[in-house]
Amino acid sequence: MDLQKEISQLKTQLLKRRLTICTAESCTGGLISKLFTDKPGSSEWFDCAFITYTNDAKKQMLGVKQSTLTSSGAVSQPTVSEMSEGAIKNSQSNISIATSGVAGPGGGSKEKPIGMVWISWSAKNYETVTECFYFDGDRDSIRFKAAKAAIKGAVKYIVKNA
Repeated sequence: MDLQKEISQLKTQLLKRRLTICTAESCTGGLISKLFTDKPGSSEWFDCAFITYTNDAKKQMLGVKQSTLTSSGAVSQPTVSEMSEGAIKNSQSNISIATSGVAGPGGGSKEKPIGMVWISWSAKNYETVTECFYFDGDRDSIRFKAAKAAIKGAVKYIVKNA
């Protein structure tokens, strides 16, 4: 799946506004940050990545509350919001992307099926936005679709808020 157009649009928006971005990734496991750093010159607009696959990592690195994880679970709107807000607080970035979902092939449930991914975008002094997606396909396909949605959503978020 070609993401070059979306990454190029994101880069343009960030550079135009002199902003940097970071990621807080769970189900995408660093894929978004890898796609960013595949681009020469990405250090001009990409700050850092938090790969927080476990709940303990989410708590320790991003400040996600245990009460949130207990009441809502890792794959939820409250958790992914706290992830993106924690990434902003724990970095020098202006904008953040966070992902948490069920990429499969196991781990799904009736309430949280395989392919369900929550994505959140945050910025200093702007409202955090979250969206839930349902992707089909195998593990790799779900992760790439989530990365693409996260990057496209970041462009929309920046244009609207920054």
